[in-house]
Amino acid sequence: MAKTSSSSADVIDTAPETAPSGKGHATPTRKEREAANKKPLVPSDRKEAARSAKTQNQAQRERARVGMAAGEEKYLLARDKGVQRRFVRDYIDARWSVGEVIIPVMFGVILLMLVPNTSIQTYLMLVLYAFVLVAGIDIFLMGNHINKKLMAKYGSLDRGLRWYGAMRALQLRPMRLPKPQVKRGQFPS
Repeated sequence: MAKTSSSSADVIDTAPETAPSGKGHATPTRKEREAANKKPLVPSDRKEAARSAKTQNQAQRERARVGMAAGEEKYLLARDKGVQRRFVRDYIDARWSVGEVIIPVMFGVILLMLVPNTSIQTYLMLVLYAFVLVAGIDIFLMGNHINKKLMAKYGSLDRGLRWYGAMRALQLRPMRLPKPQVKRGQFPS
């Protein structure tokens, strides 16, 4: 027995002398357990069952969409899984790329091509070709740099990393999936 003191009086704590034995109820028979586990093959209210299944599927799809955007490994597509691909994503998202503005530049050139002057159209096409060439060179150099960093860090390269990085670098930053997890200039180590 343990004594504890309080400011007004001494209180004595007593533990029960005997603990109750058993679980307090009888073990169910096999017949009772099987009856409790039985579920009908066809629900009694099919419309309600379809509604609840649809609601569950929508919730699961929404969770997968949010998880994919957040970059959770469990929800990523097979093309995005792996530590090396995460490194490539983070490296691409941390740097400015010429390729990520290629779509707006092309859109602007297409609009300016509506000008009926052929000399302006010729210059615009030359500017567009030069821009595509610069973007290609940027992507090639970026791919070499990423491969060197991956070899130094992991010792081997997964297949398709250069192409994966190039496709990500050519997308507008807000349109990338999974969403960028790093800020500009926050390169992976």
